[in-house]
Amino acid sequence: MAYQAKRYSVNPEDAVHCIPPDPLLLEDGRRVATADEWLALRRPQLMALLERECYGLPLPPPDVLTVRQLSLRQDALGGLATRKELEIRCAMNNGRSFAFVMLLYLPNQADAPVPAFLGLNFKGNHNTTDETDVLQTGFVHRDQLAEPKRGVQTARWCFEEVIRRGYASATICYHDIHPDFINETERSCFTLFFDEPDYLRIRETHSIIGAWAWGLRRGLDVLEREPRIDSQRVAVHGHSRLGKTSLWAGALDQRFAMVISNDSGCGGAALHKRKYGENLSQHFEWHEQNEVPVWFITALKKYIFKEEDLPFDQHEVLAMAAPRPLCVASATQDLQADPEGEYLSCRYASPVYELFGCPPFASDCMPQPNQHVPGRLHYHLREGIHDQTPFDWQHYLEQADLFL
Repeated sequence: MAYQAKRYSVNPEDAVHCIPPDPLLLEDGRRVATADEWLALRRPQLMALLERECYGLPLPPPDVLTVRQLSLRQDALGGLATRKELEIRCAMNNGRSFAFVMLLYLPNQADAPVPAFLGLNFKGNHNTTDETDVLQTGFVHRDQLAEPKRGVQTARWCFEEVIRRGYASATICYHDIHPDFINETERSCFTLFFDEPDYLRIRETHSIIGAWAWGLRRGLDVLEREPRIDSQRVAVHGHSRLGKTSLWAGALDQRFAMVISNDSGCGGAALHKRKYGENLSQHFEWHEQNEVPVWFITALKKYIFKEEDLPFDQHEVLAMAAPRPLCVASATQDLQADPEGEYLSCRYASPVYELFGCPPFASDCMPQPNQHVPGRLHYHLREGIHDQTPFDWQHYLEQADLFL
């Protein structure tokens, strides 16, 4: 009989009232007391644990990274921006190569290098903007686009507002790093590092979220070469599964100066141990039955419906961003992503931020809809469904104004 994946309840009364692991507790039972001890002792322990049990080992950088400009438009977005489309080609000394395309907008009015936002998109670069001459990207199969239409997710990117506020913005389609379909390894960045006979074993040591995070890190490599961007002030952001990815990319790569997780849910900002809404059963059995690849390594599968046995929880992933500004967002109707579990992750990550001199997380209860908890560790709750909206961007831009 086929296993039937199921979700936990979304009745708030059914959530487990858990006390997650102490992020400051070392494996030998001692508790770190300073920021230096966190960075030297506890953070490396947590990184090894997360790599072993959830996200897998990070992929290495390519031996050679080259950038080719595919297009240049200096009057983009009604004259507000310069638009570049850049082919990023990653190559290894053994002759293997892999390429994908970044869409980049730069503010024309800036008189000095500007901070930037970098994130992956779902449906292709041509769907993040209303400009009809942007190249189509996002191939889920050899000749099939994720979305052939144009401009269907412009509200998730708010390029014009971002540019007006003085920031650059860059995006890459996640399908072009690893298609979000099963049996598509041969079209992914894994081909740089693995031979075809090894494809079935990749998930034992490396995750698809790890592959997408690798793509974000290569995007940052390219932004470091752009003279009009201050690469010390780049925020990584993502929505839903790409919010899970932005958290992991921010944990892996401390070059990202700010980390943003929008409605990221299970395996993102929400606590596993609450056993509420989306869960590991969906990420394994349901995904496999519906031709969606499992985003995590196989080691995580043993915790299906046994989240109480997990040796970590997601507040510790949030804590990996410290002391950099971190934004976590939820939506009132997005119960599968467990808004309260995302809020609690921020509360439980706060002791790590406090080691760096940050004030304690400024709330002991969920904020009301369309309200926020201010600070370097920032949380907001938006009315509405699972999405990334101009309202969310207003919060991210305000945080970037403060900290970038």
